[in-house]
Amino acid sequence: MTWSPTTSHWGAYLARRTAAGALEVRPHPEDPAPSPLLGNVPDGVHHPTRVRAPAVRRGWLEDGPGPARRRGREEFIELDWDHALDLVAGELDRVRREHGNEAIFGGSYGWAGAGRFHHAQSQLHRFLNTIGGYTSSRNSYSLGASLVLLPHVVGDADAVLRRASTWPTIAEHTDLLVAFGGLPGKNVSVTPGGVTRHAMAAALRNFGESGLEVVSISPLRDDAPPRFWGRWWPIRPGTDVALMLGLAHTLLVEDRHDRAFLDRYCTGFEVFERYLLGEGDGTPKDARWAAGICGIPATDIRALARRMTEGRTLITVTWSLQRTEHGEQPVWAALALAAMLGQIGLPGGGFGHGYGSIGDVGDPGPLLRLPTLPQGRNPVATFIPVARIADMLLHPGRAYDYNGRRLTYPDIRLVYWAGGNPFHHHQDLARLRRAFGRPDTIVVHEPYWTATARHADIVLPVTTPLEREDIGGGRRDTHLIAMHRVLPPHEQARDDYAIFAALAGRLGVAEAFTEGRTPRQWLEHLYRTWREELRAQGHDVPAFEEFWAAGQYRLPPGPEHVTLLADFRADPERHPLPTPSGRIEIFSSVIAGFGYPDCPGHPAWLPPAERPDRRHPLYLIANQPGTRLHGQGDIGAVSRAAKIAGREPLRIHPDDARERGIADGDIVRVFNDRGACLAGARLSEEVMPGVVQLATGAWFDPVDDPDRPGGVLCVHGNPNVLTADRPTSRLAQGCTGQHALVQVERHTGPLPPLRHPSPPPLRPLRSQEDTP
Repeated sequence: MTWSPTTSHWGAYLARRTAAGALEVRPHPEDPAPSPLLGNVPDGVHHPTRVRAPAVRRGWLEDGPGPARRRGREEFIELDWDHALDLVAGELDRVRREHGNEAIFGGSYGWAGAGRFHHAQSQLHRFLNTIGGYTSSRNSYSLGASLVLLPHVVGDADAVLRRASTWPTIAEHTDLLVAFGGLPGKNVSVTPGGVTRHAMAAALRNFGESGLEVVSISPLRDDAPPRFWGRWWPIRPGTDVALMLGLAHTLLVEDRHDRAFLDRYCTGFEVFERYLLGEGDGTPKDARWAAGICGIPATDIRALARRMTEGRTLITVTWSLQRTEHGEQPVWAALALAAMLGQIGLPGGGFGHGYGSIGDVGDPGPLLRLPTLPQGRNPVATFIPVARIADMLLHPGRAYDYNGRRLTYPDIRLVYWAGGNPFHHHQDLARLRRAFGRPDTIVVHEPYWTATARHADIVLPVTTPLEREDIGGGRRDTHLIAMHRVLPPHEQARDDYAIFAALAGRLGVAEAFTEGRTPRQWLEHLYRTWREELRAQGHDVPAFEEFWAAGQYRLPPGPEHVTLLADFRADPERHPLPTPSGRIEIFSSVIAGFGYPDCPGHPAWLPPAERPDRRHPLYLIANQPGTRLHGQGDIGAVSRAAKIAGREPLRIHPDDARERGIADGDIVRVFNDRGACLAGARLSEEVMPGVVQLATGAWFDPVDDPDRPGGVLCVHGNPNVLTADRPTSRLAQGCTGQHALVQVERHTGPLPPLRHPSPPPLRPLRSQEDTP
């Protein structure tokens, strides 16, 4: 069989179907560092958890729409497609007529399969817009705090997140890289939309050859790059801001800060200066004060501050640090610290956000607009910050603060989800479970019986990228990929587009949704429109037929050397920042004017609501996995091989394990007042004492907790049964799922069976006349 090109969020690759019907994959021939996540792909295509036919929860089919505590605990009835689509269309029409389009929530937070046309979120939003709109969500779980804060302090989040200084520039010019959150290599094989050439591994090799020094500040030793050539600073989780303030205080009192830069390029430093000196609260934020909070000796803090002034220094912050309570503060404090050094806008110096968090930050690839399916206009203005879905469902009509506005949660009657899994992304899953019991109806498009599908009322089976044609490419990708179909659709699975086209026909808006085009015609139309734009810019772009036959098009190269805010540095009058002052806002009068006690007008240390105690003495870090993308691929070979007795591994320091009588390979119970999960113990000195690490993404597999009446135990090891559904602040209302406080004990009873690798109870229904 012929190898066909395709792409994924973990990279471009080649695939083919064998004569026996199995799937083989191999890396793209131009990829110097293919992702190991490719090893998860073959097992997933015909896994038992594939949704094989439209299915409806028995209680919804028998009793009709309405709140239901049985979601996630009840069998499903399989229906034929016409019957299922009639039910969905009828319910959409009922909710629109009785409650208005605001009562439909179509957030569908992303990470569905890669592809520019079959982008599930775009397909859903386009469809809902054609029928009158929907309540939407804003921002992301990954960057909820940063996407709101950065426009206030530098004017444009994309300037920091999408046009960062490139790896070649850093390797050539940087002397010292101070990495808050480290530079975790496990994350960089992933880029939204895909990447053909994974470049960070080569960049890190260049670092070693250039003599660049790295200080990795993280509770995890292996958040540093492979072949680490710097120093690991183990820091108490959630205390990076205190360390940044201690460094800034040292620069200030030793007169090592760049006053001229602060005067010309920044505003509000005098307010921050008074805060550092403790003039308002009587507490100078000096190195000794910082040491008492973060656990790093004051002498080391002072020495690092001095070292940062001796050469070109780049200060970086991973996305994980803003995914915590008061997550706005580490980003803002690091920016202020970089401003005090006066190197922002100079090659190799200044500030960065997201290096090591995702594959395209620092990538020198082209930054081009790629073909995109138009979503249309949403007539409904109502929205929520994406991480506030449980609050919205549980508390309709409640007022809340967001970015200077006073908003009200809508009364959602129908949730329509396509291309996402909130039971992966969200926190306090027991609370989310209760929230999912409130709407009248939940409709989900899914290839797999994920926890979200199991908590739905109507589940429609959709294809995976290998079962359809598409065009693929990421934000800084070097290639546009022709994604050929490799496999036939699984059982009765259909494309999202086909499902929405059928619903649009039932609701009288077929032409508005499809514009009379088939999927192949849409691909040709999107490509042709995009090609005309690039040709107008002087690029030689092949016709669609030539592109499709070749399997890829090498995009025009981007600049190898880029420096963040270089134009602003060169001439702040001609290139002002889009902030109220036109400068970097170390103090923001706008944010201060909001009056939020959990996000004042300048970077500040704000103690967390929870602190270690006798009952919950361990910090849990719920970080991104190295064996899958979020929950995608958890059923694959690479992810399964890392598990212990089928449970997600929990890393624990040998001293903490010894104190609890835990040996390597034991099954342990991890718990707090929100919930509990089982995991496999992996003893490791890569985590500092007092810290345990349990990656996100294990498929939620809940049972009633025998040790906590009314509580939930995830028998597979999903850490979001433990994390708090608490916003970063009133400013951003972002996700805080990175940390939690827990206790760990050896599990001694019988092991509960794992249910997530099999579908829920299903009963076939032969015809519509058999409906209960």
